[in-house]
Amino acid sequence: MSVMKRLSMIFKSKANKALDKMEDPRETLDYSYQRQLELLQKVRRGVADVATSRKRVELQITGLEKQSQRLEDQGRKALSVGREDLAREALQRRSGLQTQMADLKVQHDNLQAEEEKLTTASQRLQAKVDSFRTKKETIKATYTAAEAQTRINEAFSGISEEMGDVGLAIQRAEDKTAQMQARAGAIDELLASGALDDFSGTRGDDIQTELDRMGGGMDVELELARMKSELGQGPAPKTAIEQGQQQPQQAQQAQPQQQSGPTQQYRQPGEGA
Repeated sequence: MSVMKRLSMIFKSKANKALDKMEDPRETLDYSYQRQLELLQKVRRGVADVATSRKRVELQITGLEKQSQRLEDQGRKALSVGREDLAREALQRRSGLQTQMADLKVQHDNLQAEEEKLTTASQRLQAKVDSFRTKKETIKATYTAAEAQTRINEAFSGISEEMGDVGLAIQRAEDKTAQMQARAGAIDELLASGALDDFSGTRGDDIQTELDRMGGGMDVELELARMKSELGQGPAPKTAIEQGQQQPQQAQQAQPQQQSGPTQQYRQPGEGA
């Protein structure tokens, strides 16, 4: 197969596929019905033309019949007055009119037969057009219902182009949302660890960061002491509140001892004196 033939076949197949996709059966049926109506109109116009011609021939025949009757009357009058030559002339003209009337009658019969044929064809075509119109509307209604049902099924199944676009939009929105959430979480972790500087002023300063770190270490020490207590390796851990209350008490107990010591030392030399 030559290159040109292959190109021609590819072009025809592509064009046929495109035309098949663009074709709407409802529009095709409407166009066929319109063509049938045009054909029916032409047939009716032909019937009218033939009927007009037949009527014209009938009028000509009627006119010739009147002329023939008048010539016959004139011939009789000529014979009554002894003018045989005039009577002969009138009869000759009447004979010519008779020949014309015979030809016109033949034409009239042909036109009448043609008119009857066209009338019958017009009636048959009218019945065919009416039947096609009913069938056309039935097919269009069935096609429209099937098309609507197909669209509904495609919408439910999500395979239609519109629903596919909606699904892709939702998927893209979900992906972007997950990406933004991951980015926000990563930035929070970096700010909390101090890898990034917070210029908004909402984060704590260096002292607060150190206190938070110490608090975290204290929690670890308390958890370790609790585990040792459970294993019998040490006393039960004390909470931060208990430790806070114990430290002032220890400080108060230590303060009188420090005050009494120097007093005794100061009085001992006096007593010895």
